[in-house]
Amino acid sequence: MGTIKKKILVVDDERFMRMTLGEALRAWDYEVAEAASVAEALSLYESEEPEVTLLDIDLPDGSGLDVLADIKSKNNDAVVVMVTGNVDVENTVAALRNGAYDFIGKPVRLEELRVTLKNAFETRDLRRELKIARDDRDLSFEMIIGESDPMQKAKKLAAKVARSDVSAILLQGETGTGKDLFARAIHSASDRAKKPYLAINCAALPATLIESELFGYEKGAFTDAKSRKEGLFERADGGTIFLDEIGEMDLSLQAKLLRVLEDGVVRRIGGLKDISLDVRIITASNRDLKKRSEDGEFRLDLFYRISIIKIEIPPLRERGNDILLLAQHYIDLARRKSKDSNLRRLSKITERIFLDYEWKGNVRELRNVIERASILEEGEEITTAHLPFDLASSGGGFESGVVFTLPPEGISLEELQNDLARQAYQRAGKNMTHAAKLLDISRDQLRYRLNKSGKNEDEDPTQKK
Repeated sequence: MGTIKKKILVVDDERFMRMTLGEALRAWDYEVAEAASVAEALSLYESEEPEVTLLDIDLPDGSGLDVLADIKSKNNDAVVVMVTGNVDVENTVAALRNGAYDFIGKPVRLEELRVTLKNAFETRDLRRELKIARDDRDLSFEMIIGESDPMQKAKKLAAKVARSDVSAILLQGETGTGKDLFARAIHSASDRAKKPYLAINCAALPATLIESELFGYEKGAFTDAKSRKEGLFERADGGTIFLDEIGEMDLSLQAKLLRVLEDGVVRRIGGLKDISLDVRIITASNRDLKKRSEDGEFRLDLFYRISIIKIEIPPLRERGNDILLLAQHYIDLARRKSKDSNLRRLSKITERIFLDYEWKGNVRELRNVIERASILEEGEEITTAHLPFDLASSGGGFESGVVFTLPPEGISLEELQNDLARQAYQRAGKNMTHAAKLLDISRDQLRYRLNKSGKNEDEDPTQKK
């Protein structure tokens, strides 16, 4: 698979200029599209979706400034470099106001152009990162996929709580159910949305490091404390702290956390004074914290304090058709990541398997299954051939010789046989003899089924010549 080239649109009415710039850009390994007029430029920008546009101002059917304005109206993050022989103050000001990234005068110095493009692509990448960061921060409940009753109830409660002034919220649910998404959505829907949102996983760090991260420390508080450090609670003042896997927090730290919740103050390690703050604390756990409290593994008083509002995030197996909605979402993401991917959907058989499977790893497991299949699958559908063994065999088990159970609505026997043929062929490493043995059929019968499944004769080594 070759490297995807960055695309540049060159807009200039002079054929020699387009040719000169095009040759240089291709030599630098860019893909180039060329336009000679306003109309052609606008059409190519729509169809080619260039990452950077080199745009002349003086065009035969109008001004490049109009092209610039149109491009920026469609995509405010578009990177446009003006290239013109008439660099005057009026045009410069107008272009900069309309969002031009830079100006290059004619005759074009190629080294200057090369540096400008390098900087332009860095700017484009930075804008994308910032946009991703903004989108990540501004997650809304509408962006959380789920139409099942359990998810609708959880989202409705979370949205109501987000608008309240409650200082502590507990998200309870199995690993991989999306508790972190709920935490970010609660912050984004609250009056604290413009203030910081900071998160820490209590299971991922040792107790001493969590303490210094949360509470900060004074210079000299311990051997490595070379200077004062603010903790996350101070930095999140006015905003939200998300403490994931709170059940793993050391008991001594739980006492400090309880004081923050009760008194609204924090004290740095080695500090002598309390620091007042206003922070909403969202905690999450995949364990039964009340039971852990009764067993002495979690402070009961802290449990009651953090669970003023408790929101249960349902496991994936209880969410019905949400499974298929999420699968389609991850299929679409996989296709956007790889321009070589033809993946569009789950096969009908795979849909039934997904709906019947337990999904002990919840949404995280589903995402991993789709990512794996998107790499291995060459067609438009995810078939059983590229599912993990425990998932593909979950309909009844290979030991009994029955892989699928007949669903109430029935099933296409033709599709089932073709799908099993593809699965056996892949599992046998495309060895026809071994694949036929897996299905207890002849090589000719297997070849027939593979051909019926739509394999291309040029790509399929099983075809007879």
